Amino acid sequence: MLEIKNLTCGYNSKFILQDINFKVGKKELLGIIGPNGSGKTTLLRAITRVIKPKKGVIFFEEKDVSQMQYKELAKEIAVISQSFETGFMTVEEFVLLGRIPYYKQFQFWETKEDLEIASRCMKLTGTFRLKERLVQELSGGERQLAHIARALTQEPKLLLLDEPTAHLDITHQVGILDLIKKLNKEFGLTVIMVLHDLNLASEYCQRLILINEGRIHKAGRPDEVLNYQVIEEVYKTVVVVEKNPISFKPYILLVSEEERQKRGKP
Repeated sequence: MLEIKNLTCGYNSKFILQDINFKVGKKELLGIIGPNGSGKTTLLRAITRVIKPKKGVIFFEEKDVSQMQYKELAKEIAVISQSFETGFMTVEEFVLLGRIPYYKQFQFWETKEDLEIASRCMKLTGTFRLKERLVQELSGGERQLAHIARALTQEPKLLLLDEPTAHLDITHQVGILDLIKKLNKEFGLTVIMVLHDLNLASEYCQRLILINEGRIHKAGRPDEVLNYQVIEEVYKTVVVVEKNPISFKPYILLVSEEERQKRGKP
């Protein structure tokens, strides 16, 4: 579905990402991980043409995204960023923004089809009961669900998420990622999401790409990427990697400075 070839890009002649190459298959759930400032968000911005590549090309279903109209791209790829200005609008009004790429010339109001699609997406995400509430009044978890509902009303083939579980408690983290997994598995939606929590990335993603200092450091299944040697090399901290006793996926345990000192480790 998505292919990135020799991508180099950044801001104001500072090239944060360099020589990025990878492919994403249809119905895949891919996680992008790496330290702060490594270029994870920059990668999502390049895919959606927010940032123009200095070098390289990005293909979506064999079409160069730089040659696609923004309206066409918005029908294929939906993005949930870390922050989104909602203004003073209800959840239903916010979710209906996802239908804008489908508006015809001189169309100013939603059609019956738009309303039906928005209702279906709100029901799928559990936000239908909140449709008359102002988005600003919602909790962090409820607001993130509204963002997902808005993205789904675009009827995309590819969903990009930038740290969808940031600032959420564990109940909402699991709820959000369970929903994303369901969208991927049952509805065939291809997903790329940036995650900081390595344990969540391990548990929910089929494949991981670890970016460090603007380059792909390691890519593969969670058990191939998340071993203690790789994590300590990239994150510069001591960890212990075990297996989750239920899923058998890698599970990372942190080691505090106090405990390292007790055991004579740097």
